Amino acid sequence: MEINAEQVGSSLVIRLNGELDMHTAPSFRQIADAGLKPPAVKHLVVVLSEVPFMDSSGIGALLGRYRIVREKRGKLVLVGMNTAVRRVLEMAGVLEIVEVADTERRALARL
Repeated sequence: MEINAEQVGSSLVIRLNGELDMHTAPSFRQIADAGLKPPAVKHLVVVLSEVPFMDSSGIGALLGRYRIVREKRGKLVLVGMNTAVRRVLEMAGVLEIVEVADTERRALARL
C-alpha cells in the first residue's frame, strides 16, 4: 500500500494505492491520525480510486477517522471508489454517513 498525505487548507487529503485491509489499515490510521492532529485540520478527504479491495479492517479505519473529524466538526469525503469497494461500503452503511465525490477537486470544493 502506498499512502500519500497532504494538507490542503483545513483538509487532510490522503491518496491510497493498494488494498486497504488488515495488513495496511494500521499504517493508514497512523498517517491519518498524525495529519489530523493540528487544530486547523478539520476535514479528511480519502482518495480511493487506486484501491482495488477493502475489508472490514479498512472499513473500521475509515469509521475511526470519521469519528475524529466529527469531533472536530469536520467532514469525511471519499473519492473515486470502484464498484467492489463502493459495494462493501454500501453494505456496511458507511455511505449513509460520509460524503462521496467523483474527484478530489469536487471533494475539496465541498469543504
